Amino acid sequence: MADQKDTIYIDIDDEITSIIEKVRGSEHKILALVLPKRTTTLQSIVNMKLLKRTADEGKKRIVLITSEAGLLPLAGAVGLHVAKTLQSKPAIPAPPDMSNAEESVTDSEVTSDEPELDDSKSIGELAGLTDEAEAASTLSAAEETIDIDNSDSDESGKSGGKKSKDKIKIPDFNKFRLRLILGGLVFVGLIVAWYFMFRVMPAVTVTIQTNNQSINDSPTITANTAVKTLDLSNNVIPAVIKDVKITATQKATATGKKNVGNKASGTVTLSLDDCSKSQVTIPAGSGVTSNGLTFITQSEAAMSSVVVGNQCRNSDFPSFSKATINVIAQTGGANYNVDALSYAVSGYSNVSGQGSKMSGGTDNIVTILSQSDIDGAKQKIASNTTQAQNDLSKAIKTIGNLPLIATLVGDDPSVSTSANTGDQVSDVTVTVVTMYHMLGVKQSDLEKIINNDLKSQIDSKKQAISNYGLSGATFTLTTKKSTTEQVLSLKTTVTTGAQIDTVALKKQIVGKKKGDIKTLVGSLPSVQTVEVDYTPFWITTTPHKISKITIVIQKSVTTKNDKPNQ
Repeated sequence: MADQKDTIYIDIDDEITSIIEKVRGSEHKILALVLPKRTTTLQSIVNMKLLKRTADEGKKRIVLITSEAGLLPLAGAVGLHVAKTLQSKPAIPAPPDMSNAEESVTDSEVTSDEPELDDSKSIGELAGLTDEAEAASTLSAAEETIDIDNSDSDESGKSGGKKSKDKIKIPDFNKFRLRLILGGLVFVGLIVAWYFMFRVMPAVTVTIQTNNQSINDSPTITANTAVKTLDLSNNVIPAVIKDVKITATQKATATGKKNVGNKASGTVTLSLDDCSKSQVTIPAGSGVTSNGLTFITQSEAAMSSVVVGNQCRNSDFPSFSKATINVIAQTGGANYNVDALSYAVSGYSNVSGQGSKMSGGTDNIVTILSQSDIDGAKQKIASNTTQAQNDLSKAIKTIGNLPLIATLVGDDPSVSTSANTGDQVSDVTVTVVTMYHMLGVKQSDLEKIINNDLKSQIDSKKQAISNYGLSGATFTLTTKKSTTEQVLSLKTTVTTGAQIDTVALKKQIVGKKKGDIKTLVGSLPSVQTVEVDYTPFWITTTPHKISKITIVIQKSVTTKNDKPNQ
């Protein structure tokens, strides 16, 4: 036979809700609830009714295992069985005297058709019925509901008086827990929002307008690499020199023309025209020219003068005064094919020549490299100093100095070509190597010179130079004593204004209100106006974090004329 009994042990701290959950959780029809001594949970008639109602709803029968005398009348009032031990026979105790009781059990709470437990059997015997169907029949009963009267009884006995009955609702602890968690999240969210609104978001911007001056200054300085210390009396400033070798190439197209055809040839008879010299020798390679055409002698020609009776008789003695030699045209070309012509001998005005017909010249025009081609390429390279200026400026800035562009100078260039003048080429590459030099000085030394030059125009107690204008200054070379010593004219626009230490000022205005900030900053020299803007709009006090404070200085500039040269 199936075991239909379940034994449940109740703790002294169990609430009625916990006991009810244990009853509902059991799969058996007969439940023995073993109660501890001095249990207080079931000493309430309401809790007893709730327990009885739970058992009826689940079609279960409950036996309270207890010997507490105070619980017996309550169990008997609601119809619950009680046994002293698990081996004792269960019985419904006698109910208390209900004549003066405020709480009563209605007829609906104890149904007449409910099958009774066999008082002659123990709980263990009840668990092993002979037939499952019979056990089920014994446990079947009409479903009961327990109502609690929430209205006062009509003690006056007036007609129409009637109790209204409401069902007891057990609290849902899951919903209660959810509401508690949600409430905690909302509380934490409010704290985070407050911190963000009053600690993270607040910021302040202090805008200060100062009355500044713009002064033009034009000191003359001497930059010298041999000087080691600044000479303010003579404006001589220590300088450094940087060198850079710039190799530049330029390609040019050959434009020269040359006729390399066959050269015409022939003979020329040379005659000594006077007797001023006793003998004249024309060396080989001499030129004879006619109509712009030059022929070159191929052999030496020696001629002697003949004087007879103090008279020059060269023409009468041609074997002495004449010489016939072979000549070849200076260059190839068909234009040298000419008829017999008279020729002048280069370098010999007293010798004339008579040529034969020249022939054999042919045309073959080719392109050659001319000197003008090379010169043109050199000119293009010589005018390009941009790379040298950029390289030297970078090198001087790298060592912390200010480059003086006006001191840039280059040595005589070294020129080489890929071909020589007259070579038969289509183009030529010209390479020019130039060494460039530039001076640089420390910006701090220039600032000292400007300070010294303007000290009579600035009230150092109230004003200071806020910008020396050296980023836009111009330097003009006036005298180049040498590559390492040069005199320059400096022109710059200096801005002066109030001396405001923004870092220290931020520390002073931390935690102050708008009016206090305006009073503090407005008292500084050269300050005209002060504006304080808080964000967000609900902030009225300066944040305590310096990073949340922004100071903007606006300069109202007036210009003064140049300081007169002295």
